[in-house]
Amino acid sequence: GRKTILYRYGTERNNQMIETILKNALAQGASNLFILPGAPIQMKIKGQMQALDDRRIMPQESWQLIQEIYEHSSRPIDTLTGTGDDFSFSLPQTGRFRCNAYRQRNSFASVIRIIPFGLPDFRQMHIPEQVIDLSTAKSGMILVTGPAGSGKSTTLACMIEAINTSRPGHIITLEDPIEFIYSHKKCLVSQREIELDTRDYATALRAALRQTPDTILLGEMRDFSTIQTAVTAAETGQLILSTLHTLGAAKTIDRIIDSFPYGSREQIRVQLSMVLKAVVSQQLVPSEDGTLIPVFEIMIVTPAIANLIREGKIHQIDNVIYSNRASGMRTMDGSLLDLYQQGIISKETAIAYAQDKTMMTRRMSAERV
Repeated sequence: GRKTILYRYGTERNNQMIETILKNALAQGASNLFILPGAPIQMKIKGQMQALDDRRIMPQESWQLIQEIYEHSSRPIDTLTGTGDDFSFSLPQTGRFRCNAYRQRNSFASVIRIIPFGLPDFRQMHIPEQVIDLSTAKSGMILVTGPAGSGKSTTLACMIEAINTSRPGHIITLEDPIEFIYSHKKCLVSQREIELDTRDYATALRAALRQTPDTILLGEMRDFSTIQTAVTAAETGQLILSTLHTLGAAKTIDRIIDSFPYGSREQIRVQLSMVLKAVVSQQLVPSEDGTLIPVFEIMIVTPAIANLIREGKIHQIDNVIYSNRASGMRTMDGSLLDLYQQGIISKETAIAYAQDKTMMTRRMSAERV
């Protein structure tokens, strides 16, 4: 039971303490586990924090648990420096875990993301079919954007699996760290982890272009060099799937353009107008039944949107998305309104997460009249 787990800290050895804790968290449906000295071990379940039990762990206990995690991952513990360390590891017959270990108040702590074995089903994850259908593109760039922890990796995993089961080819994933594990199905899948298998995203991406890929999953477009290489790769005929920590298509496009030197911005606008196929933005919101569900904005690059990108009229994109619902596009606020109308989220949640709170309130009032 829950109450006995930490009691067994003193008696369990051979890497079994962290194993017991992780198995327990997985069985309870936790998405994250928090190990911080001075507090009980906490799990996040359906967006709510819940203590594993009521005993606070001491700095030496958190250090011992973190040492066990490193032993499970076969990663040298000296990679845990002052800047922290981010990596993944597996427990046989249990699951995969993404660990971020770091120092705080002169002790060691970690936050572990729990990734059950197997690939997610997009229907169970409330990902719209329009998003999965984007993976039929053979070339160009598709971006999945949103804040940290909003489910971008899950959405991309579902898109990669749709490609893997529908057409032959070579998929290369560049991840930091690897989360979901893909089997070779219709495609061969090469999965490379940053730092473990290659130096950084930009280096890995340049190498990937010489590995005859059809699809490249780029975990994150972190800097100018990676973005520039990704756009070039999309121009040469590969399908590039990647992420940015922006919310909304217009902000995403602005962010890419702003990462380029001022003199190159006209050129990147032209390149983006040709290679960008779609931008999917998502955020997690609390539903009426207490779970967190994703809400999506979907922008598909039509000739009209390509023209706005080329001419630098990015601020007009939201209007085009709003007026093109029939062609599979949707705004974030339109998606929130749909969920409210279906009784899935509350009025307060719809307004709180809306991009334009005044307009959302007005649309809800107009509906009641």
